[in-house]
Amino acid sequence: MPAPPPLLEQIRALVATPSISSFEPERNSSNRAVIDLLASWLEDLGFHIEIQDLETTPAKANLIATLGQGDDGLILAGHTDTVPCDPALWRRDPFTLHQADDRLYGLGTADMKAFLALAIEAVRDLRVSDLKRPLVLLATADEESGMLGARTLAAAGRRLGQHCIIGEPTGLKPIRQHKGVMDERIRLIGQSGHSSDPALGNSALEGMHAVIGVLLAWRSELQLRHRDAAFSVPVPTMNLGHVHGGDNPNRICGECELTLDLRPLPGMSMSDLRAELRARVQAVADTRGLAVEFEAIFDGLPPLATSADAHIVRLAEQLAGASAGSAAFGTEGPYYNALGSETVILGPGDIAQAHQPNEYLALDRLKPTIAILQQAIGRLCV
Repeated sequence: MPAPPPLLEQIRALVATPSISSFEPERNSSNRAVIDLLASWLEDLGFHIEIQDLETTPAKANLIATLGQGDDGLILAGHTDTVPCDPALWRRDPFTLHQADDRLYGLGTADMKAFLALAIEAVRDLRVSDLKRPLVLLATADEESGMLGARTLAAAGRRLGQHCIIGEPTGLKPIRQHKGVMDERIRLIGQSGHSSDPALGNSALEGMHAVIGVLLAWRSELQLRHRDAAFSVPVPTMNLGHVHGGDNPNRICGECELTLDLRPLPGMSMSDLRAELRARVQAVADTRGLAVEFEAIFDGLPPLATSADAHIVRLAEQLAGASAGSAAFGTEGPYYNALGSETVILGPGDIAQAHQPNEYLALDRLKPTIAILQQAIGRLCV
């Protein structure tokens, strides 16, 4: 039976295979070539291969590779896509793996193609006859632009394992909590008119000024009511990211748009937050005689909150030699928790390297990552 190539050659091949996810269609690309690489390597190791095609253009897919039978084992999970990059900002080609200064440079080394290769390296000598419980290697699409891959799995309601390790960049320190995220667009529609007479129109821009005041007051209320000292920013945040309205100084503004980013703590309901936000804005619009339109730019990633007593959390703390903490960035973890797979985030990269030019993974993280994954498999599957 053929074997997968050596570890560095796997990472080199994954980095060299573009799989960019973007909300901008011209920058968005398929991940199928990466999925096919991973599938071929894992099939060589005796894994059962399932490719789950998503309804996207360009074509994208998830890979579910399983050794053994059942849904009570361990999932090693990662996403196959990267963010876009500007090669002009890189010292070298981002799609060519480069080794220097005891680091591996390339797009996806930290976030997070290298983890998928490390997971394969950790199972290279494993055979199905060794297992009492199944092992699943899960590789998803579109994590960087909407999490369609994980959302598709969640919508299917199919649990793949009792425990899950997601190899996002945590510096090999376990994470059991992170905030959620939702992005909203608010559009106020008034009446344009000549600026010489305010009675000729109804300013959507002035209405948005009132909306912003209401939103900032609500943000203060949320931050007084909700606090979690486990987070470096211990309160929910709201960022007003973009506002645009009107077209000329001598014309009353007929339309104005605001986009915002809201990041709730674990325990806060995404649906309740969205309903309250819209009710508060609608009240302002009604008072001022304005129409209002709402759009969920991103439906929302729920917060992650895996119990501190969960077996996978306690095991990850033991293997990594560090207490499980909290992160500001989001992951696919909430979707796997919802399926009944208790999830911890633990990977070799550093989040400071993610989404940056000259992204790298330190070479001294490779062997410890493999050792942690092999020990986790030994404790949960063998």
